[in-house]
Amino acid sequence: MSAKECGHEDDGRKKLYRRIFAVVLGFIIFVLFLILLIWLILRPTKPHFVLQDATVYAFNLTGGATLTTTLQVTLTARNPNDRIGIYYDKVDVYASYHSQQITLPTLLPATYQGHKDTTVWSPFLYGNSVPVAPYTDVSLNQDEIAGTVMVNVRVDGRIRWKVGTFISGKYHLFVNCPAYINFGGRNNGIAVGPAVIKYQLIMDCHVDV
Repeated sequence: MSAKECGHEDDGRKKLYRRIFAVVLGFIIFVLFLILLIWLILRPTKPHFVLQDATVYAFNLTGGATLTTTLQVTLTARNPNDRIGIYYDKVDVYASYHSQQITLPTLLPATYQGHKDTTVWSPFLYGNSVPVAPYTDVSLNQDEIAGTVMVNVRVDGRIRWKVGTFISGKYHLFVNCPAYINFGGRNNGIAVGPAVIKYQLIMDCHVDV
């Protein structure tokens, strides 16, 4: 085989490789465009969370330096989408007071939520002798005088969207639910045991995805 024939053969291979690469690249671009188009048409709406109630077993400040908290809360999450499902992969719930986390995170069970479905969770939140900022004692005394303590129930985790057979990557879910707990003359809770009070709240939560 002459050098000229070898050169023609190399040129042919290069053209073939270029065509294969162009076809593969075009296919990938088409698939990505199709996924984007479906995503834009369906426009996923973030889930709607409601804090239904909170049962207070303990909320005690000791020595002005540590706070012991035991709560059970009921959270509902509704998927408002008609054609999109939601996977809740790793979702934690915890309580905070004046922007300080006062309980350990409680892991919710992994859940798939179909179209228009509602999921209910009732986790316990525990914080035993949690160190808090020095000003917490003053803030809690002021809340006692006002007759209302606001504890934030927060949800922090990862979710995925499901459209047909397509499942998206993970998105950060952050939910903040204010729980207004009244006591003293304004106590509107229900005694469900010795020193255990249940508060019906029905509070809409702020959701970020």
